[in-house]
Amino acid sequence: MARFALKVEYHGAPFAGWQRQKDQPSVQGAIEAALARLEPGEHTIAAAGRTDAGVHALGQVAHCDLQKDWDPFRLSEALNYHLKPAPVAITACARVADDWHARFTAVERQYLFRLLMRRAPATHEAGQVWQISHDLDVAAMQEAANNLLGRHDFTTFRSSICQAQSPVKTLDELRVERVTGFTGPEVHFHVRARSFLHNQVRSFVGTLERVGAGSWSPADVKSALEACDRAACGPVCPGQGLYLARVGYPDPVFPEDTPR
Repeated sequence: MARFALKVEYHGAPFAGWQRQKDQPSVQGAIEAALARLEPGEHTIAAAGRTDAGVHALGQVAHCDLQKDWDPFRLSEALNYHLKPAPVAITACARVADDWHARFTAVERQYLFRLLMRRAPATHEAGQVWQISHDLDVAAMQEAANNLLGRHDFTTFRSSICQAQSPVKTLDELRVERVTGFTGPEVHFHVRARSFLHNQVRSFVGTLERVGAGSWSPADVKSALEACDRAACGPVCPGQGLYLARVGYPDPVFPEDTPR
């Protein structure tokens, strides 16, 4: 068997999430069905992260095992052909070692969250941003976000159905910036860590939005973190503004990842 790493981009709206589900469309299911068109039989792929319903990806990474030692470019082209018309694309493909694993070899995951601030309903950006009608204080949100950096017990920002063995994680980056978008001002949240708890990023963003709106103070976020109590969390924002942007590995996997 030959193992291949796949960089995957997708629009999450039509899917019930990444993970294969019995009676609902999933990104994993779409890719496995495309693989079966190339090599008949059952295929099971593994991914760096299992995104929820409506969540998008710019740089999800998965791996698959195939009987044929495909040319990586031809494999990506063939998969993209069979993935149509689903909003899923293989943007890069590489041959990897047999013991390389998309999830367990990863050392970093980066998420982007887009929040659009405008009163008129979003048209072109519908389903790709979380839209609110009021302006936000970005400086206050960044001050609050700084309280979350480092190694903490993130029970407050963890879904009640999270299956992780421990709520302790190390948050390496939580950067908040205001961006001038074509359809209105946006706030972008850049979040980076080795791994995340279920709903952790969406819990961060929903809570920080309350700070930006003036309902919470930055100190309130610190108190919520220290409470280690899910009930102390702010609102959990919807998933449509969230993107799995990048997955990092000890060694570059795809040609474009190699430093120049």
